[in-house]
Amino acid sequence: MDNFFYLHPGYTTFNTIIFGLVLGMIILGIIKIFNKIDKDPLDLVYPLIPIILFGSTSRALVDNHIYPRIHLLATPGIYIFIGLLTILILIISIIIEKHSNIKYSDIITIFGSIILIPNIILIIIHGINLEITIFELLIWLFISGIFILLRNNIKLLNNKGNLEVLSAHIFDATSTFVAMDFFGYYEQHVLPTFLINMSGTALIMYPLKIGIILLILYIIDKEVDEKTTNHMLKLAIYILGLAPGIRNFTTLIISLV
Repeated sequence: MDNFFYLHPGYTTFNTIIFGLVLGMIILGIIKIFNKIDKDPLDLVYPLIPIILFGSTSRALVDNHIYPRIHLLATPGIYIFIGLLTILILIISIIIEKHSNIKYSDIITIFGSIILIPNIILIIIHGINLEITIFELLIWLFISGIFILLRNNIKLLNNKGNLEVLSAHIFDATSTFVAMDFFGYYEQHVLPTFLINMSGTALIMYPLKIGIILLILYIIDKEVDEKTTNHMLKLAIYILGLAPGIRNFTTLIISLV
């Protein structure tokens, strides 16, 4: 999903293919790292949030012409950059953990929070639309809350990380729905664009996202027995939902001040 701020560099067929290949290599590399350090990737679902916020808000600041539009800060370059940065922070955090009493996950949170500070300051200086912020967050909390209440009745949602993955993609769906149906933004991706045009509303993103994510999670839990790989795939899908959701959300609330 994007809007009138969108210019190149960004999504092209070539960039998307390269992005997918690099993302795959990053995931394989991180799986090897976690196998060596004997850590659970899903333990980073919450500690990684500041780093995800850093990447997504940086992209939103580009959308609003506060940061320059360069390849490093545009899609898909920024996702590759943040992925490599996360690996570096992960390695540094593990080294620090070995020589201190601080958990590596806490160190990752601290690193992420530090690099996020300049973006937060710029957003505060620029200002945000508080009404839209509250409106979108309430929709997300309401729909996510339904699945939280149903958690005990849906076995799939009891598996580690699954509810967080689903909630991240509900947030992404919400950011698309609010931006498109209320403020005239538009979707970049082919399948969502086709379905939105067919249905006449971005509300279609909810059944689309929820259905696909639940199916993917079911396949992962059924077919991927190796714990680290299983959890790393879920972490990657979580990030792929939360990151664009935060980017779209931040872009909207900054642009409509």
